[in-house]
Amino acid sequence: MYELFKSEASGKYHFRLKAGNGEIILSSEAYEAKPSAENGIASVKKNGTDRKNFEIRQSSSGKSYFVLKAGNGQIIGQSQQYVTEAAAENGIASVIKNAGGETKDLTA
Repeated sequence: MYELFKSEASGKYHFRLKAGNGEIILSSEAYEAKPSAENGIASVKKNGTDRKNFEIRQSSSGKSYFVLKAGNGQIIGQSQQYVTEAAAENGIASVIKNAGGETKDLTA
């Protein structure tokens, strides 16, 4: 399930994708406008079902995380940090499984 929300601190819009167990598996960048965040969700639904659109990276602390990219190469979302690359791969599998989920609008 996607959650669309507005940050109280910045006033910007974000979305996060949650797995069936409620764990956040992908988080968006900040968007100035709600329609832009909604377009981001649509892009995850379109691009988040194909493994080739994901890239595993290493943080400065040596932990693994992944990004999801659109067809134009722009990053749509990023995962949390994982202790191992295998755990990041499991996170990618979860995004692929949950990418088609419904959106809960928390801004209303």
